Amino acid sequence: MRFQDRYEAGRMLAAKFAAYTGQPDVRVLGLSRGGLPVAFEIAQTLKAPLDIFLVRKLGVPGHEELAMGAITTGGVCVLDDEVVSYLNIASETIAEAAAHEREKLEQQERVYHLSHPALEVSGRTVILVTDGLAASSTMRAAVTALRAQRPARIIAAVPSASPSTCDELRAQVDEVAGDRSPKPTLAPWYHDFTQITDEEVRALLARTRQPARRVA
Repeated sequence: MRFQDRYEAGRMLAAKFAAYTGQPDVRVLGLSRGGLPVAFEIAQTLKAPLDIFLVRKLGVPGHEELAMGAITTGGVCVLDDEVVSYLNIASETIAEAAAHEREKLEQQERVYHLSHPALEVSGRTVILVTDGLAASSTMRAAVTALRAQRPARIIAAVPSASPSTCDELRAQVDEVAGDRSPKPTLAPWYHDFTQITDEEVRALLARTRQPARRVA
């Protein structure tokens, strides 16, 4: 099936989390800008705090749509060893790409968390939401970074992903919720796959932020 947009995908995916509605220890994190509208609908349904978790893809130089890895807030970097090995990508090239994306991450952090600190996830159940996965490097990087914050559980919520990607994720998280898709790309599964703007991100976060549930 195709979703009208990310918001519809979130509303449909939220039904899989009915058991978590109203639970005070649940946190919903949208994986970068694309995952936030999906996460917003889940957070609204569950009445749970929402935040954005930033990850930047490390694109292969000259073929930036092909990911050789990903980097998260806090500097966690996960590489796709198969891509790096097959293309014989030099460590210097990876370091240069990581430094470039790290700078962009820091800029986004300042924009999105200027007046509110990031949600505390230690000891909580974290539902980590993306708009779909063609490859798993961004989600793997996010999970690695989140594990360092010691959440009680991590659930990967994915509207559509390839069966192989779902299988990879199951080895790294406590649960995977979503639909398997034989298609490896995201856009065909959305009628509207317009890029999410910074203004839209700020508006969604402003609608759901609960200062009393945050820690400095």
